[in-house]
Amino acid sequence: MSPEPSSQPAPRSRRGLAVAGLAGAAVLGFVVASGLWNRNASEAKLKEWTDAQALPAVSVVQPARNANKSSLDLPGRLEAYTRAPIYARVGGFLKAYYVDIGSNVKSGQLLAEIEAPDLDQQLLQAKAALASAQAAEALATVTAQRWQQLGGANTVSRQTVDEKTGDLTVKQALTKAAQAAVDRLEVLSAFKRLTAPFDGVVTARNTDVGALINAESSAGAALFVISDVSRLRLTVSVPQNFVPAVRINTKVEITVPEYPGKVYSGVVDASSRSVDAQSGTTRMQILVDNSSGELMPGAFANTRIELPANLEALSIPSAALIFDQKGLRVATVDTAGKVTLVPVTLSRDLGQVVEIASGLTPEDRVIDSPPDGMSSGDRVRVVTPSKAGR
Repeated sequence: MSPEPSSQPAPRSRRGLAVAGLAGAAVLGFVVASGLWNRNASEAKLKEWTDAQALPAVSVVQPARNANKSSLDLPGRLEAYTRAPIYARVGGFLKAYYVDIGSNVKSGQLLAEIEAPDLDQQLLQAKAALASAQAAEALATVTAQRWQQLGGANTVSRQTVDEKTGDLTVKQALTKAAQAAVDRLEVLSAFKRLTAPFDGVVTARNTDVGALINAESSAGAALFVISDVSRLRLTVSVPQNFVPAVRINTKVEITVPEYPGKVYSGVVDASSRSVDAQSGTTRMQILVDNSSGELMPGAFANTRIELPANLEALSIPSAALIFDQKGLRVATVDTAGKVTLVPVTLSRDLGQVVEIASGLTPEDRVIDSPPDGMSSGDRVRVVTPSKAGR
């Protein structure tokens, strides 16, 4: 007969199941609590992210002390440094000319000759009048000497001697007048030869052989124009706000359409030191070396004037400026994201970059392209700061 089975394991199984149930409940509670905590944390992060995304996103720049190089591009017109229109001083007909346009001439070189028969006749007449006056003076001299001798011997009256002496004085004056007339006509006769006043180039000839020449016709066209083209003058009109930066001896780069890519050098030689009320500009003269002879007077030219850099000015992008009824301002932001609108004054406007004269420090964080309607006290979200300047 086999023994009966033991009933001892049943209580132990119940106890194990109870422990397992408690452990499962604890795990379940931890899972539930962890899930609730994670959900609350996620909701808090989501709220924080949503609130952050609701703030305007801005980029900031820091004012920088950059040596901003800028230039002033202006059109101008080349002119001969020395230019002399040649007019006739005597009337007549052009006998011959010896130079034409483009000819190089030296100082004193004969340009043309004028045939003036009327002047020649006047000179002959004046010389004849001078000879007559000299003969009359010679006779009056002899007569006065004789009468003075007679007067010394008390042969004639003193009154008669004085009359003869006075007649000599009159004859001497007439001789001087006749001599002056001859000298004047001889000087005019010298102007029948037109000569070059200085070394240069004949840039115009407005006459021909046989042409009628009117004396001193300065209202009409000059017979010749002589220009010194070894140096040229270039006149430009500089806007008033740039005048202080363009000083005497400032270097200038010059280009002309007929020589693309070639740059000529010049220097500011003179300033009118006055502002044209209509254009708001100051006329300045640039001296250009033209020893090569490539540049031509009267030609159009472009100039580029390098302006000095302001090493003390703070540079920011021009898009950072705010201009409204309260004036010119920029928006700065602190480390907490709070906006402050700061009034500023400009030193120079260089296009994409402006130089600030006052109102900012290098430590300020300036909002680049601030949104419309931004005011002091607003909060923003800063992204990707960058350096200002060129």
